[in-house]
Amino acid sequence: MAIGHIKQVIGPTVDIEFPSDALPNILNAVTIEDKERGIKVTAEVAQHVGNNVVRCVAMQSTDGLVRGMKAVDTGAPISVPVGEQCLGHIFNLLGET
Repeated sequence: MAIGHIKQVIGPTVDIEFPSDALPNILNAVTIEDKERGIKVTAEVAQHVGNNVVRCVAMQSTDGLVRGMKAVDTGAPISVPVGEQCLGHIFNLLGET
C-alpha cells in the first residue's frame, strides 16, 4: 500500500503524486480519508500523467478535498460482492449497501 499526496482537484478528477517506485496500476482503487472532516472518497486510477502523478476519477463528491491530503493505494481494483447472498439487495458502485 503506497501513500501519495493530492496535487490538484478539478471536479471529479484528482491528480495524486506517489513515490516513483510505488505508482499504482491503472484501475487500482485509491482511498482518501480525513476522519476529522468526515471525508472518505474512493477514486480509480485512470491515467499515468508523468512525473510520478496519476490522474484518478472520484466515485463520490470531491467537496472538501485539498492539496496535500494523504491518498492510499489499495493495490487492487474496486470490487463489489456477487452471488446468491446479494440477490434482492441494492448496492452503490463501491459495493456498499
